[in-house]
Amino acid sequence: MADIAALEQILNELEQVDGITNAVLVSRSGMHIAGKVPEGAHPETFVAMFAILLGAAETATSELRDELGSVVLNLGNSKMAIINDGPKALFVLRLKKDANLEMVVREVAVFSKKMEEYL
Repeated sequence: MADIAALEQILNELEQVDGITNAVLVSRSGMHIAGKVPEGAHPETFVAMFAILLGAAETATSELRDELGSVVLNLGNSKMAIINDGPKALFVLRLKKDANLEMVVREVAVFSKKMEEYL
């Protein structure tokens, strides 16, 4: 069973990384694991749709015989990044419009390792 309190603490630390304004951990099946869904978003829809988006992107890129790193949605005032965290979970991150995605992905990898024992 996942240690939600520990995961929440790690996500709070992740939100301190430059460029990240919100972090949510979602199961591959589209269930909320930890983190706060952005204000105004319907929680169940929010997490499910991001899991579906990542799954669709993985299916599409498998045709290219290449590995998917992340999916980024460029919004008017921000970005949303979906980053695979292995077979159990994915990160859904709200980023500042000018966030450095490569740096964010590197930082997420560090936090992902911290979370492994709690999933």
